[in-house]
Amino acid sequence: QVQLVESGGGLVQAGGSLRLSCAASGRAFPKYPMGWFRQAPGKEREFVAAISWSSSATYYSDSVKGRFTGSRDNALNMVYLQMNSLKPEDTAVYYCAVMNEYRAWGSRRETDFGSWGQGTQVTVSS
Repeated sequence: QVQLVESGGGLVQAGGSLRLSCAASGRAFPKYPMGWFRQAPGKEREFVAAISWSSSATYYSDSVKGRFTGSRDNALNMVYLQMNSLKPEDTAVYYCAVMNEYRAWGSRRETDFGSWGQGTQVTVSS
């Protein structure tokens, strides 16, 4: 089982930027796509982004497309989420996770991902 630990969250003003990191440890870094999700207070966890093994392919939720960029460094066992032009509605706990199987590529369902990290809080003030 791989363990994932997110970091990089914090408090930022609207329009600002943050870069989230997700460090993988345990067994070998999964050769599967990785995903980012978020959960705002009182809401269900929602899909944010997915990054292929090579980082050559990504897809995003409509709410973050054009503002967020996912990437990974497999040599360092790291996954990243660069967040620009942040809005108050981006406030949430952000999680990274491993896609369960290749054929789930394109999925935005929480159930197609596993090995969840503990999350990192992002707060965007207006």
